[in-house]
This record gives sequence, structure tokens and C-alpha cells, in this order.
Amino acid sequence: MKLTVSTHKLLGYRATLRTAKRLAEQAVPIVERAVPGRMPDVQIVLTSERGMAEVATAAQIETAACVDKRVQARALRAANRTARDMAGRAVPLVNGGVLVVINVDQHPNEAAFAITLVHELVHAMQLSRKGVRERVVSGLRHDLGVERLSRRQSREHDRCLKQEENEAYGAEYLARRLVPAAAA
Repeated sequence: MKLTVSTHKLLGYRATLRTAKRLAEQAVPIVERAVPGRMPDVQIVLTSERGMAEVATAAQIETAACVDKRVQARALRAANRTARDMAGRAVPLVNGGVLVVINVDQHPNEAAFAITLVHELVHAMQLSRKGVRERVVSGLRHDLGVERLSRRQSREHDRCLKQEENEAYGAEYLARRLVPAAAA
């Protein structure tokens, strides 16, 4: 398991980067013990609202093997519309790792950042489970219009995403072990 923390299009956030590295190194073993699965290689990217849409969409397009430029532009526009409301996002990578993109503008303090970090690391653990990565990639391909899913498969995918999201919200209490002020 390899953990890397970096920034994308952020200037003057060196202290935030140091805090993120410290919290990530502490959070990984806590999440690994509490959530079933194994921790894949994780790349954490701290960025702004606009950078979040760019980085996450680029990773999704690469993972889904989408070559149509119109579909890529449409996906970027959709991501720009929703990035304002997102605090973080976990995206599977082609090499088997997970990209965790975190919007630093959404986190006023260390406690809020710790909650989002734990939430996204739980999603990373979920992607290591049997069949989950393939299902998520096929859902991405469906969303981008590369390869369609049947209605039944689409409903099953949506149901599984909802369960995984509930599990991630349920594990946010682990952030209190990182930052005592994190009330989840």
C-alpha cells in the first residue's frame, strides 16, 4: 500500500499539505482495521473546486477508456456543475489504485478535513472488495455513454452505491480518533 499526498493548482497551501499528509498517515491504519477489505494504493490530491472537477473527470475518463472528445467535454461540464457541493471524491485508477480528490475550500478546519478523509478512505477500501471495482468501472462507462448497462444492472449498481455511501457515512465516527474535535 502506497500513499501519496499532493496538490493540484493550489498555491500557498504548504501548511495544509503538511496537515493532510499527517492526517492521511494516521487515518489509513485506523480505516484499515475498521473496514473490511484491503487498502489499495491511494493518491490524495488537494485542490480547489475547479481543480477537483478537472482531476476527477480526467481520472474517470482514463479509467473508463473513453476516447470521444464530446463525451469528455460533457463529463467535465457536469463535474463543474456538481463540484461546488462536493467535499471529496474517490475514483478508481487504471493501475488498481484509488485517486482521492479533496476540495480544500470546503474544509474550514482540521476536523472537517478528517471526516472527509476517513469517508473517502472507506470508499477506497470498498473498491478493493471482490467485484466492486469492475462494477464501478462499468457504471462509469455507462454514465459516460461508452458501454450501456441493462436496466436491471443499472438499478443494482445504484443500490450498491447507496449501500456503500451509507457504510462510508457510518464509518465517519473514526475521524474522532484523528482529531478529537471531529464530531461525526
